[in-house]
Amino acid sequence: MATRQRHHLRGRVREWLEQPNFAFLATLMVDGRPHVSPVWVDTEDDHVLVNTAEGRVKASNVQHDERVALSVSPLDDPYAHADIRGRVVDIVRGEEAEQHIHRLHQKYRGGGSYPLRPGEHRLKVVIEPVAVKVSG
Repeated sequence: MATRQRHHLRGRVREWLEQPNFAFLATLMVDGRPHVSPVWVDTEDDHVLVNTAEGRVKASNVQHDERVALSVSPLDDPYAHADIRGRVVDIVRGEEAEQHIHRLHQKYRGGGSYPLRPGEHRLKVVIEPVAVKVSG
């Protein structure tokens, strides 16, 4: 089995992920087709964090296949971008996942709490980057 090399988030990539820039997350469907969706992102140590809800396509996809890719660009320069290939190393549920979506809401919407739907169960998805390429 091949050893996976962990990539450290540095420089512009970390800045772009820590600013309120949108990322596009690619996951794999059960039949191998790709699925891409815009996501709010954050970092924790050298991991990329996204948040979703149980029952969403990306949630189902990452629970059956850990391989993902993200693309992020700064809002003021969409021709510059970072492409991150990685793997999901943890899916956090419960209160920690709910606190995370509230923090992301404050980052992207400027305050307040994320409007949770009744019965909604949030997931904090922890992604370990294994390859990062910066362009522009």
